[in-house]
Formats: sequence, structure tokens, C-alpha cells
Amino acid sequence: MTQARLPIVVIGSGVAGMATALAAAPAPVRLLCRASEGSASAMAQGGIAAAVGEGDSPAAHAEDTLVAGAHHNDAAAVRWLCDVAPATVAWLAEQGVVFDRASGGHLQLGREGGHGMHRIVHAGGDATGAMLVQALQARVEQASHVQWRGDADVDALLLRGDRVAGVRIRDAQRRHEEIEAALVVVATGGIGALYAHTSNPPGADGSGLALALAAGAEPRDLEFVQFHPTALAVEGHSLPLLTEALRGAGAHLYDGEGRPLMADLHPLGDLAPRDVVARRVWAVRQQGGSTWLDATPIEGEWERRFPTVLAACLAHGLDPRRERLPISPVAHFHMGGVATDLDGHTSIPGLYAAGEVACNGVHGANRLASNSLLEAVACGRRLGAALAKVPVLQAGGTHRWIERGASLPAEGLPALRELLWRAAGPVREAGELRDAWQVCTAAADGAWQMRLAQALLRAMRLRSRSLGAHWREDHGCPA
Repeated sequence: MTQARLPIVVIGSGVAGMATALAAAPAPVRLLCRASEGSASAMAQGGIAAAVGEGDSPAAHAEDTLVAGAHHNDAAAVRWLCDVAPATVAWLAEQGVVFDRASGGHLQLGREGGHGMHRIVHAGGDATGAMLVQALQARVEQASHVQWRGDADVDALLLRGDRVAGVRIRDAQRRHEEIEAALVVVATGGIGALYAHTSNPPGADGSGLALALAAGAEPRDLEFVQFHPTALAVEGHSLPLLTEALRGAGAHLYDGEGRPLMADLHPLGDLAPRDVVARRVWAVRQQGGSTWLDATPIEGEWERRFPTVLAACLAHGLDPRRERLPISPVAHFHMGGVATDLDGHTSIPGLYAAGEVACNGVHGANRLASNSLLEAVACGRRLGAALAKVPVLQAGGTHRWIERGASLPAEGLPALRELLWRAAGPVREAGELRDAWQVCTAAADGAWQMRLAQALLRAMRLRSRSLGAHWREDHGCPA
């Protein structure tokens, strides 16, 4: 009698997790997620960068990626990603994603910050992320090799010897269940929800990164956090994003006196790389000024081109077609994460990572706009296809559980978020980094969020010079 193959367990049901699960066929996959908290993938307003337009090339796309990433990128990884971008768009179309097209039937291409060409492919205007999630979810639900389970928080990894061989999940009733696995993939997204102001959903709190680090996985580039410069400045934790495509379509940035915000600061002006624009918006607001996005010059059908932005603004009593919008930077994307190669291997046998939680070096010190969905899909597909061919090894040795640990109580999260926002935001200072690190170190034994924040702050302190999204303005204090 043939023994049933243990499943590949994928933690996270965003674009990276679903792409991995689909590509792993025919190997059995258990796809686990905390469904109630949503995914950042579904909220992505940007599109997918791909050199598919006339006069464009993967080499030009790669050069823009390297420039945005301050050449801290893994150049080989960048070349691979940009080379496969057109095929990735084609694969998504095969999965049912309906991309926006011009009147002649060609893909409609937008432009965003840091790009020298119009190469951003959208679906449903600014609802690209939601369209991708909808199409891939339909495919996953049809896939006989995938078993999807929501409301499952993975809080421990099973190790047999030195190899990951399973997970422990906790449901909404706080009941535990253990699942043995052939391999485990972490695809849990980023850390934006650890900041006071973010574009991410509550579930993007670094839980998967914390779990991998607890198991001993090597981190990489934890200090590089991207802040999106244009979120709607309203009350709340997760702020509505005002997509960069608005500026690509003709919107402009101004200060409270009506002066162009980016005048003489960068050759690309309002379409400068995100870290440059975010620091400018941050600096003006820190000095007590106000910052605004004027999208009234944009012509065309807002309901078709920017339905997400329009709905969010109208819900807050603002009409972007007729008035300028108050903006604030927000924590948006983590370039760092669990160190992996392009095939998703971490430093621990049996443990893989994909998407925002992983760091394969492709984004460098600052992600180029609309490379995130591209990376999530392309690397997820590559990882899934590789895992389908991996022989199932029966892990030996003594088994042990590595737990993520206790969580901060809900009432303790706002203070941590404010701490990181102040000390680890778009502009960082040695003394504030040191003081914040000491606070987190003192509380590290009590909650996994504090240990993760401690690791982030440590990486930020160790990189004493500015690079990309990591910007230091020290005042003589030791780090």
C-alpha cells in the first residue's frame, strides 16, 4: 500500500501564496490563512511592471529597478525578474485576469515613480490587486490538489532534527491542531501594520517573519522599509492609498502654500522614486506644514480608471475630481525579510519563503513601483514548480516545536506602532533608534512583536549610513 504524500503547507493566501500553491501541482498543498484580516495583495492599487510597450525592454526595466534600489539589489535576480515579467502578465491573463486595454486592443500602459517608460499594466484601473486575488482565488478553489483553510493562525513550526516538518495552527476558538508537512512555505506578507500609519491591512503584522526568525532563519535587509508618499491624511491606522498612477496621469504635489512640493528636488519631479517623495512629504509635515495631492487635472472616467481612490475619497467627504487631497506618508512595503535565493530556500532545510516576507535581493534598498505584485507572482510560480519536483524526505531526529510566542495584548499595540513610526519612519536618527531598541529589548521576552521590532531596530542601527529607503539624519548621538 502506497503511503499518501505529506502536503506542502503554504502559510498565507495572498498572491505569492496562491501562485505557489497553483504551480506546485500535482503535489498536495494545504493553503492556510488568517482570512478575516485580508491580504495586502487585494489592496494593491498599483499594477504590474512589465516591458511590453514599444521601445521598452527588460534591460531598461532592470536598470530602473537597480537605480530605485540604490544598486543594493542582486543584479542577477533583477535581470531574471524583468526578463520573465511579460510572460508573467501573459500567465495571469490565462488565469482569468482581465487587463485594461486601449482602444486598439493593446495593453494600456501607465507610468509610476522611478520608471523611465510607460510599462505598468493594470486590471480594473486601480483595483489590480483585487482583480488578481479574485482570479487566482477562483483557480485555487478549482484546483483539486489544493485544500484551502481560512481562520488558521500558524503559531509554531515542527522541526525534526534540523528540518522543518510541520506546523501548528490555532483557530478562532483558540483550539490547536498539528499538521505534518513535506515542506513549509511562508508567504505571510509584510510588516506595515506594526506602524502607526500604514497602507496595509491588520494582518500584515510580520507574524510569518517573526515565526521564521524564531526558528533560526537568517534575515536580510530588515532595515529597508518603503513608505508610500501619498495616503489620504485622515484619522485611522490603515489609511486609504492614493495610487502613484494618479501622478503618472497628471496629478501634482503641493505644499500648504500652493508651491510645487518637489520643485528642484529631483529630475523626475512628482514621479521621483518613492523614498525621495516620502521624505519630502514627511519633512514638511514634521515642520508643521501641510501636503496635498491635486488630481483635478486628470481627465477621463474616474469610475473606470481610479474606482478605488474615488470611492475611498468620497467615503471621507472628499471629491478628487474637484478638490485637492491632504496626504501623508504611510508604511507600505518591506524590502527586507527572510533571506532566500530565487527558489525560495531559507537557511533552514524544509522552510521556504515567497512574496513580501522573503528577501531575495531583487528590490534592493527601495522597491521600484509595481514590482511587488510582479515578484509575488513570478517567484511564487518559480517556487511552486520547484517544490513539485522535490523528493519527499522523511525527516529524522528528535522532534521539537518552535513557537512564535505570546502576542502583545491589543491595548499594547498602539504604543509599539507609535514607537516605530517615530523612530523607524522615513527619516531616522541614531538616538531615537537606540532608545526605541532599548524599549523593545526590555520587553522582548513578553511578546513576539517586541522581538521582531527589536530585530528591525537593530538592523537600522547597524546601517549607520543612508541608503535607499533607509535615511539617517543623526545629530551626534551614538547609535
